[in-house]
Amino acid sequence: MFAPLLIASLGLQGHRPIEDRFVWAAPLPGLPSVRIDGLTTGRTLATQWAKNFLVQGRLIWIDGTANLDRVNSKAKISALAAHIADAGFNTIVFDVKPISGQTLYPSKIAPQIQEWRGKTMPTGFDPLAAMTREAHRRHLSLFVSLNAFSEGHSLFRVGPGYAHPEWQTVLYEPVPILRAVDDAEYPLADPLDYPAEGQDSLAVLRSPAGPCEFAVTLNAGHYVVDGFELGGRGRGVPTVPRGGLVVQGSGRAAAFLREHAWPGTRMRLMTRPAFVPISHRPEEQFPLLLNPNDPAVQAYELSIVREVASRYAIDGMLFDDRFRYAGLRADFSQSTRALFERRVGKKLRWPDDVYQATVTPSLGHGMEPGPYYQAWIDWRATRLRDYLRRARAEALRARPRLQFGMYVGAWYGEYPALGVNYAASDFDAGFWFMSDDYRRAGVGDLVDFLIPGCYYTTPTIAAALVGASPIGATVESAATLASRTVRDRAWVYAGINLLPFRGDQAAISDCLQAACSSSQGVMVFDLSHETEALWPLFKRAFAQRMPAPHQKRWLIRRLRNARRSLDRRGVREPPVVIAAGNAGTGQ
Repeated sequence: MFAPLLIASLGLQGHRPIEDRFVWAAPLPGLPSVRIDGLTTGRTLATQWAKNFLVQGRLIWIDGTANLDRVNSKAKISALAAHIADAGFNTIVFDVKPISGQTLYPSKIAPQIQEWRGKTMPTGFDPLAAMTREAHRRHLSLFVSLNAFSEGHSLFRVGPGYAHPEWQTVLYEPVPILRAVDDAEYPLADPLDYPAEGQDSLAVLRSPAGPCEFAVTLNAGHYVVDGFELGGRGRGVPTVPRGGLVVQGSGRAAAFLREHAWPGTRMRLMTRPAFVPISHRPEEQFPLLLNPNDPAVQAYELSIVREVASRYAIDGMLFDDRFRYAGLRADFSQSTRALFERRVGKKLRWPDDVYQATVTPSLGHGMEPGPYYQAWIDWRATRLRDYLRRARAEALRARPRLQFGMYVGAWYGEYPALGVNYAASDFDAGFWFMSDDYRRAGVGDLVDFLIPGCYYTTPTIAAALVGASPIGATVESAATLASRTVRDRAWVYAGINLLPFRGDQAAISDCLQAACSSSQGVMVFDLSHETEALWPLFKRAFAQRMPAPHQKRWLIRRLRNARRSLDRRGVREPPVVIAAGNAGTGQ
């Protein structure tokens, strides 16, 4: 019944001139309208079906640690659920396993959180049981969030991951070295552009200052580092040619230069690999991420999935952003190496056959891809897809009507480094990393809804053009791309972060409108971010009460069937617009 209408509304048949590309939209009638890009925004089956069936996701996120003192008694949870329902939200996302790996509920597997920054949880109290009762009393859907593969918080050094160092992900850490023509090498100071303190340091400097002991002062002539001449005579600061570098050595490092840095020869900036557990680098990121490939890690995380799904009458479960690797440098453990070598069928030069980290003469950090670089990118995504399939099966075995969701960062272009392809397995667009195997590793087919963290303060493309800012760094553009990636296999609810707005209700209003214009709803992050003053705004925004798309369970099946029908008929979708977002958005 809806197919002809939908094909026309998506611009999939016929042609008409566009008088004004930008149109006014108010999917939340209680708030001022915003101007959106009518050529690209909202042109998915899912968005049109959400309008036709009068459904809209209105989710509020309750972070487990930041809101500990808001959920540590039955009375507080009852009052909180009443506020949420009165404001017009239809779904709660309750973070019951924060990045620390501790649980809010009394678990038989993981330690229950007792205190966080002076806030306490009464021993044995079960906030998840109370939240389940109170949410359902008010006809709210309740989804629990689990931080998969994060089992510790590096700032406070708490969490099960510290008791199991063998579970921790191993980082490939390139150690920069200076290699002479005779292959002798010496490690460089870190950071490269600053001489290390002490008697035994070697630094490559772009802008040296202060007296030091240089190899160039000991002999007449010059030295070349990756093609840049190093000039100067006598003690003190040498003359550096334009664009050149200086090698500075003291102590044993100076002796190395005297012996190996001969006039007229070329020295090379290189790296050699070191492999360190993530707990040895607490300054890099707060989550203590584990190795997702480790069978023991997977078994532990699946046991928590089973526990939550079997014990609580929740409506759904979602994995938070920590369903990923700790970056492109992870995981380079020996166990992961063995698994990958089994996959490619040969022993590898490790890690060079994947990639070798490099240092440029301008002291930038790069990489030289090895012959198995793309295979590595594809394999990591495949491993996480396979784990998600197992986790979903475990959850459904315990609670057959459970729905599954996922939170991700909004900029799809950075996700190969994190190891997750959150698109549908047949999503096709011009991203440089999009091989056939990477495409097939998409997990968009395995979830009922996706929440991209569209954590920008610019709401729309039109507003970005006015403010001379990148159009990709907008709520509208980020949510539109996420909606296109899943190809109507899952609902998309654009996430907005309240914290950067500092209570600016007009700006929040515009972002709420932009989110609901470019996806099938909105997720508000987070309850702790001054929401007390924002309840009236939410009440105006959600004055026209609607259920969420996922609350009509049959609707997602019909949507997927409609998409398959259009694909079989060869109905083409509009081109995917790739407007770059900001790395780390929503992380």
